[in-house]
Amino acid sequence: MRHAAIYALHANVVSINDNGDGSETAYNVDGAEVTIDETAVAAKATELAAADDLRRLRAKRDALIAETDYWALSDTTDMTSDQTVYRQALRDITNSYQSLDDVVWPTKP
Repeated sequence: MRHAAIYALHANVVSINDNGDGSETAYNVDGAEVTIDETAVAAKATELAAADDLRRLRAKRDALIAETDYWALSDTTDMTSDQTVYRQALRDITNSYQSLDDVVWPTKP
């Protein structure tokens, strides 16, 4: 995530070398070293990790909704109340959870 954070914070960075000691050196298109603000990089890396967690949660949620899409097709019988509640709970899951690590999924009827 650190490299992604550096690229996100410094649009002029075109390459990053790992120095082997846990630090990186970033370079611009001219080959000049770009000064990295470690505090900003750490904050951006945390932000990007949280966004990735939420993206993965939404992907799983979308897959679970897709598994029940046939319940809502116009050529099938009406959805039951339990099915409607389940699908709505899936749509609302990101209001309560931000990561797959702590989510409690609703029970499929």
